[in-house]
Amino acid sequence: MKYPLLLFLFLTASVLFGQEYKFKKIETKNTSTFRGLSVVDNKIAWLSGTQSRVGRSTDGGQTWEFIQVARFDNLDFRSLYAFDDQRAIVANAGSPAHIFLTTNAGKNWKEVYTNTHKDAFFDGIDFWNDKEGMVYGDPIDGKMLLLSTIDGGLTWQEVTTSPQLAKGEASFAASGTGIRCTNKNDVMICTGGVVSRLWSSSDKGENWTSISTPIVQGESTTGIFSFVYNINSLIIVGGDFQKEALNTNHNFYSLDGGMKWLTPTAPIRGYRECVESITKKILIATGPSGSDISYDNGINWKTLSDEKGLHVIRKARKGTLVIAAGSKGQVFLIL
Repeated sequence: MKYPLLLFLFLTASVLFGQEYKFKKIETKNTSTFRGLSVVDNKIAWLSGTQSRVGRSTDGGQTWEFIQVARFDNLDFRSLYAFDDQRAIVANAGSPAHIFLTTNAGKNWKEVYTNTHKDAFFDGIDFWNDKEGMVYGDPIDGKMLLLSTIDGGLTWQEVTTSPQLAKGEASFAASGTGIRCTNKNDVMICTGGVVSRLWSSSDKGENWTSISTPIVQGESTTGIFSFVYNINSLIIVGGDFQKEALNTNHNFYSLDGGMKWLTPTAPIRGYRECVESITKKILIATGPSGSDISYDNGINWKTLSDEKGLHVIRKARKGTLVIAAGSKGQVFLIL
């Protein structure tokens, strides 16, 4: 009778703890800080960051080729979306706010949008498909900066029905994961600052519903920095970037789309800038002080890595490749 019991415990442990992921460092010989990351499949991935630096890999992140956008050598490209090994879009944080498109692997870039308003500031970009997508940013005159495209980023139109934000409510261009375009028409965006909530639309931004959250807020440095919808769970992470060790009111999950929020039994260790779903049950969150992993869709978290200075982690849209990136040219494969 002992052996069946041992087998049961082994299988149970395997289900509970799953694969033990590890960080493999990739040498990039680069000093840029990367916050933009788009992983297309198991071979193709793009990076973007400071010094107008854009990186491209076609071998699963093992090696990278870096370029700078001509004539714009000092921008911080925190928003990035790649379609394939040839076509990608980047947007910078700060004013003037630019959007650039390449169709030949970064050899040439076309400036497809510019906003010279003093408050123009892009925070993230995402697409439903190869043609339709959105980019969002901090408010201008109280309304969220929100643009849409229906031609793969060649042209952009202002969304006049963008949300009216509260005073002191904005967003964080920390990892580009503050916007998620899902299914055929759904989009969700997170805000932070004095007020931190989620904004949800089921008709590609024509109408919006706000979702209140219990995450720490009230200061310009606080709020949701990233979220993900994984199966039936909505997970938010963040905190206060001036108090990275803060480990209360910085991590919640909801099983009913945000009507009721629950605190994880074992929460993330502190401030995190990005959360990403790796499988139907496994999530990874990362930030400057380290990374955490959940094997039960956000109910319990445990230490994954103490690597410092990371800002973003993304999984391939079509595949299993997982990459993390951060300051001082850091790039890791999560294996």
